[in-house]
Amino acid sequence: MKTENTHILTEISRLTRTIEDKYPELQKYLDESRSTLPKNDIENGKMRTEDLKNYRNSLRELIENYDKQKA
Repeated sequence: MKTENTHILTEISRLTRTIEDKYPELQKYLDESRSTLPKNDIENGKMRTEDLKNYRNSLRELIENYDKQKA
């Protein structure tokens, strides 16, 4: 479980950097997306795999939807 969370967090970091580098106009949505993560779990250093997956998927969707709108 810990290894899976590490992998997901790495992917979240990569997606966040992609947004910062290639889609700076989407940065305003990053704080909104982070609000979907349970705050108590983050403060206690416990993050559920399902919550991380949902956050990662929301970042993916943000990029995909933006790319579709630009096309």
